[in-house]
Amino acid sequence: MQRFFIADIHLNDHEPVITTGFLQFIDSLPAYSELYILGDLFDYWIGDDELTPLHQQIASALCHLRQRNVTVYFVHGNRDFLLAQRFAQACQMQLLPDINLINNQHSKLLILHGDLLCTDDQDYQKFRKKMHNRWLQKLFLSLPLFLRRKIATKLRGESQQHNNRKSERIMDVNQQAVVEMIQQYQADMMIHGHTHKPAIHIFNVNAKEVKRMVLGAWHDGINYIYQSAEETLEFYQLPIDIDPPA
Repeated sequence: MQRFFIADIHLNDHEPVITTGFLQFIDSLPAYSELYILGDLFDYWIGDDELTPLHQQIASALCHLRQRNVTVYFVHGNRDFLLAQRFAQACQMQLLPDINLINNQHSKLLILHGDLLCTDDQDYQKFRKKMHNRWLQKLFLSLPLFLRRKIATKLRGESQQHNNRKSERIMDVNQQAVVEMIQQYQADMMIHGHTHKPAIHIFNVNAKEVKRMVLGAWHDGINYIYQSAEETLEFYQLPIDIDPPA
């Protein structure tokens, strides 16, 4: 089974080049493969009832992957955690929990968005816990769309201001949190996004070599990790106008 992992695409109406790159990328996926979207497919999400032309375009493109037997999985990010079953069904993609373990024949691969690992940013973790409260989400989704848009815009502005005042260390993952999660799931490898710092980190956990691969954001081009049928993981960062290899 060939697998493709992406995160932090941040699709929006103001950066059509990202949309072009994303559509180009999924159109190139080989038949009978799997695509894992590890959060922040969209720059923000205020409810499945807001179906813009961009949302419809993406849903149609993802749905057409079924014709080539490409299975799509989605893990929520910090920008699109309200994406629900209604839109997932329109895309023909399967919603996954926040943390997932893929048992390969020779290894165990842990995948997640990555924000749960940023434990040094205590303000964000408190905010995340609040935003994942089901009653608060239900209340927010009951509001008119125009009001939800205003709230989302306000929250995004405040978040950007807060992040500008934070150090990069605080907003990055905590290594101890990484080690503890790998130990909990007895994983050999980890893939996540969120930090927008594409890299490959190799370290030891209980005398065993472990690899953590971080996906980058798509503002600078196509960014993905490919896992071959032989379980080899390869990192790709390509300009938008270059087709990724099948």
